[in-house]
Amino acid sequence: MGDYYNNDETSETYTTVGNVPNSCILDGCGYQLANTAPCHALRNILCPLDNVGLCSSVNDIFSHILALSSHMTQRFLFFIENLVLRDVNRHSEDLVAFSGCQPRSPMDCTDKSAFEDGPSSSSPEIHENRSMVVEEELLGNARFEVAKMLTVPLLCLKLASKFAVACWRLSLSYIRCTQLQLSSIMSRVQRTLHGSSDDIGWLQCNPDMAPVEDGTSRFLEVLEAIRNGEHRLPNSFLYLLIPGLFSNHGPLYFVGTKRFFSKMGLTCHIAKIHSEASVEHNAWELKQYIEELYWGSGKRVMLLGHSKGGVDAAAALSMFWDDLKGKVAGLALVQSPYGGTPVASDILREGQIADKETRRIMELIICKLIKGDIRALEDLTYEKRKEFILKNKLPDEIPFISFHSEASIAPGVLATMTHIAHAELPWLPLLKFGSENLDELELPGGQVPVAIPLSAAMAVCALHLQLRYGEKSDGVVTCRDAEVPGSVVIRPDRKLDHAWMVYSSRKKNPSEPNASEMCEAILTLLVEIGVERNNREKGDCVDQS
Repeated sequence: MGDYYNNDETSETYTTVGNVPNSCILDGCGYQLANTAPCHALRNILCPLDNVGLCSSVNDIFSHILALSSHMTQRFLFFIENLVLRDVNRHSEDLVAFSGCQPRSPMDCTDKSAFEDGPSSSSPEIHENRSMVVEEELLGNARFEVAKMLTVPLLCLKLASKFAVACWRLSLSYIRCTQLQLSSIMSRVQRTLHGSSDDIGWLQCNPDMAPVEDGTSRFLEVLEAIRNGEHRLPNSFLYLLIPGLFSNHGPLYFVGTKRFFSKMGLTCHIAKIHSEASVEHNAWELKQYIEELYWGSGKRVMLLGHSKGGVDAAAALSMFWDDLKGKVAGLALVQSPYGGTPVASDILREGQIADKETRRIMELIICKLIKGDIRALEDLTYEKRKEFILKNKLPDEIPFISFHSEASIAPGVLATMTHIAHAELPWLPLLKFGSENLDELELPGGQVPVAIPLSAAMAVCALHLQLRYGEKSDGVVTCRDAEVPGSVVIRPDRKLDHAWMVYSSRKKNPSEPNASEMCEAILTLLVEIGVERNNREKGDCVDQS
């Protein structure tokens, strides 16, 4: 009797039991096989997991397992069905036999006499129909129970497979995020360690830049003549000294050199600019300052800029040469980071370790404490200097001098103090020694020199640059970055740090030239170069005529 079951006629429908909608699987005869409501609920839960978009081998493995489990379930259902059908047939036969042997009551006889006219075979047909109904009910209940028992493990297995796939995908995403973080950290470490190795000396590596000319020997001759009392700096020019970064906080910046020039009867000024401003801003300020000096004196201006002051002056000439042509006679850049400085680049370089924190600290120091502009330091980085120099060319009509030096890193430099300012003492009543009269009081007023170990700091920075990059420097600017293309370069053998040219040291050696004599020799050589260039141009004009 179990041969009538058709697996292909199995369908899915929805029923309602006790006002609760359920999903049931029915066979071809309409019997309920399994309650599939958990399947739909599980499908709604697991659908977002399918949207991840990744079909892994784990999912394929679980699909094969589910197919094998479904096949085994069907075979098991067939086996249970045969057992149930055999028991039902046996029960039906026993029921028919029992009903045939049962004694009849008078009522049954009456009923029989009443229905004698009917067919005599009605009683066996009724028993056969009852047996079939019982058989179908038992078979349907057996199918439902077996399907119910096997559906729950299958659903759990499917849920476990989906969960395993989701965990695997989540672990892969965490691994990818970790790899990206490690890659970013390694990139930052490499960028930090690499530093400015590829940027130092980029001016000499650029074939489009003009070559430099060595003027050290002639400079030493002029310096020796000045020390012997031969001062040849003409009074036909006006000399403008341009201070560098943080000069507003050093009251003695260029003061000794200006006093030295004034004693020789030369007109000398120190540019009143905001040293902590950007290069373009100071270039505009210098352009106006030079025009005022020229129109006020009628003399052309000789420029000498130290550190960032030389960069500001060069920017003024390259940006506003049409307005300054005929008003400026030459420019000397003393220890100026014309090509950039590794100190500024290593501090403000993006993409290195703690780059944002370092920038915040520098903004706090420069912008909040010093009341300056962070662009003053940012404009000295290699990136900004490359962009500016390639965009703005220096004029060829005037001479240029580049002066750079190397700082000493000897242990004795650590004890050297640099005089940067004076501190005024209050008027305090002081009693004369040996006098008992309280009326004999003096009210002396004086100045106390303010000295800091600036040379020691420059020596430490120079040692750092030498060990890290193998470059000679004055503590701030490397020698190769201070050489302006097309200029006459002065390379003294004497060990001079970055602050020596503008501040006086507490240790003075009379046998060696001081900073004022150095500045005079630089400007004297600049005047000579300008005169030679003018004579050469005049000779060329005569030859052409």
